[in-house]
Amino acid sequence: MNDAMTGFELFDKLSDKFFIRLLIDIVSMLVLVRLIYFRIYKKKDYLFTFFLFNIIIFIITYLLNKVDMSMGAAFGLFAVFSMLRYRTEGITTKDMTYLFIVIAIGLICAVSKATYFELGVINLILIGFTYALDGNWLVRNEMIKTVQYENIDLIRPENYQLLLEDLRKRTGLNIHRASINKIDFLKDIAVVKVYYYEDTVRHSK
Repeated sequence: MNDAMTGFELFDKLSDKFFIRLLIDIVSMLVLVRLIYFRIYKKKDYLFTFFLFNIIIFIITYLLNKVDMSMGAAFGLFAVFSMLRYRTEGITTKDMTYLFIVIAIGLICAVSKATYFELGVINLILIGFTYALDGNWLVRNEMIKTVQYENIDLIRPENYQLLLEDLRKRTGLNIHRASINKIDFLKDIAVVKVYYYEDTVRHSK
């Protein structure tokens, strides 16, 4: 009976700390992923990935922290997860950066010795800088698309401006620069990466 009561007491003590930190983590993730990332990139598939990565990292590091896991060991685990790549499809630099952020938030919420208020402030700083840099506030948000282009004559350096004009006309996007990724002379097509600003797309709608 005493052992059972002790178990319940330990569970209650664990649950308070665990669930408060989990709540801070989930609220931070909702703001970062749902209100910032999804609003900008509209990628529903990565919502699943980011949230599950964050929750898995939080639970693993929180439980391992119960066996005196140091912050250095936690960030060693972060390094292992940060090396993961999805082989089925390419992941952009921006998406990988967001993946690093959600892993870092999970680690901080799980093993940091900071108070709940300090955790909230730290996460707010991370989210604030992310929004400032990627939310079209401090820096205009540059979007990228990859297209197949068959007018092979316009990929020459001297026809660069004509290439931009043709791409703008075909895509309806206010493209400000383009780069040639690949040329296939057998099929007379080129793979072109085009760059445009998010705000120009919104204004055109």
